[in-house]
Amino acid sequence: MEFEFSKKADSFQAGIFAILNEKKEEMVKAGKKVYNLSVGTPDFKPAPHIMEAVSEAAKDPENYKYALTDRPFLLEAVQNFYKRRFGVSIEPEEIMTINGSQEGMAHIAWALCNPGDVVLTPNPGYPIFSIGPSLCGADVRTYPLYRENGFLPKLSDIPEETAKAAKYMLVSYPLNPVCATANDAFYEELIAFAKKYNIIILHDNAYSDIIYGGREGKSFLSYEGAKEVGVEFYSLSKSYNLTGARISFVIGNQKIVDKFRSVRTQFDYGVFLPVQYGAAAALNGPQDAVLAQCEEYERRNQTFCGGLRSIGWDVPDSEGTMFVWAPVPKGHGTSEEFCMELMEKTGLIGVPGSSFGSLGEGFMRFALVEPVPVMQEIVKAIAESGLLKRKGE
Repeated sequence: MEFEFSKKADSFQAGIFAILNEKKEEMVKAGKKVYNLSVGTPDFKPAPHIMEAVSEAAKDPENYKYALTDRPFLLEAVQNFYKRRFGVSIEPEEIMTINGSQEGMAHIAWALCNPGDVVLTPNPGYPIFSIGPSLCGADVRTYPLYRENGFLPKLSDIPEETAKAAKYMLVSYPLNPVCATANDAFYEELIAFAKKYNIIILHDNAYSDIIYGGREGKSFLSYEGAKEVGVEFYSLSKSYNLTGARISFVIGNQKIVDKFRSVRTQFDYGVFLPVQYGAAAALNGPQDAVLAQCEEYERRNQTFCGGLRSIGWDVPDSEGTMFVWAPVPKGHGTSEEFCMELMEKTGLIGVPGSSFGSLGEGFMRFALVEPVPVMQEIVKAIAESGLLKRKGE
């Protein structure tokens, strides 16, 4: 029997992570040493009080029923957390849960767009930023991010015709994969830009708790006028090591939140209640582990990037996120070619920058998911491989 699948489904090829994993398995079977810095899965454990909250809630049979709604204790936890952490006041009606920011990014376009509506997304950027609106038939147009401008968009360079047509614009800082942060002036300009052209802003705030160099991780909503123009996605995945729990929030403009909530009721019955209890425990509990974890990520960042610079690979320190954005050394071909060469010669697995958009070509992304001694070992492996020296670097 022959099947004919949708054109959208056929447009997706095997993800780069699947390809890299297949190559990794081949290397492991061959007995080669592998350092997997490709996937951003934290190697830290959730805090004990969070796991205990989930465990206790899981003992109650009533908690296995459809949640249907976000429980008041969780909404209150988000309110209190945003007030303490970011100085932002939020009403319960301005908050909703989603099953991870990836899911939310994939579906929010259904609430905001008609087929053909223009959506602005970053290039380079995390793939779901563009895939989500594309799946609902939006006209996705990317805005360029260049190293020379600190990977910040030049809003004045966006054609006025495009700005007038845009339904929403997705922004994220600290930004995966480029590891850049944005200053206050940028957000103030962004909000003014959104008001001028009537553009909804979606701000992905997954990494404000993983930020380096004395920088301050802020919320988009902490800027005047932000709530008038958009919403923020705040995730517990990386800050609290709850990636598998799939718990994030959409926070901000009530009209947007209400409309998105009404759409999601058509296919979702609420976040599993033990996860809601765990999320509340994370937000209400001590934040010492979050701060200590950030400090450890920064040590890894400095060890890895500084070590690579010491052997001739000019990789800047990351400003934020749990990643490093490394220029491909000259003479090593495309990012995919270098990615495979790096794996074969050193055992180090990263992600080619081309996976994040056309302007990601010429870069590699690495996740800071190994402790400092292993990062030092990786640098040594690259140095001893002769890879950089052989290519004249």
